[in-house]
Amino acid sequence: MELLEGKVNVWLQSAQFVKSKPGIYVLYDKNLDPIYIGESQNLQKTFEKYVNNNFENDSCKQKTRTYQREFVENPKEKQQEILENYRKEHGVIPCCNEESKE
Repeated sequence: MELLEGKVNVWLQSAQFVKSKPGIYVLYDKNLDPIYIGESQNLQKTFEKYVNNNFENDSCKQKTRTYQREFVENPKEKQQEILENYRKEHGVIPCCNEESKE
């Protein structure tokens, strides 16, 4: 279930080539289920950190197989909007977003 417009990318094959711009991203597991909706002021730095540190040893995010990303000027607001729409549609937020709130 894709949450953003645009193609779904294979994680390790393309994550290190993301531009240094603000944006939002959705991480998907092997079943293409969204597991995390994130935002960053610099997608390149965030993705580099994830690639180099295996998601900072976050076992939930380590389930990532594919992702989508979208460059936006207001990533925090856009992330909250997508999370709220996801919650309205599914009754919960993606599992790794839940874990990061604890």
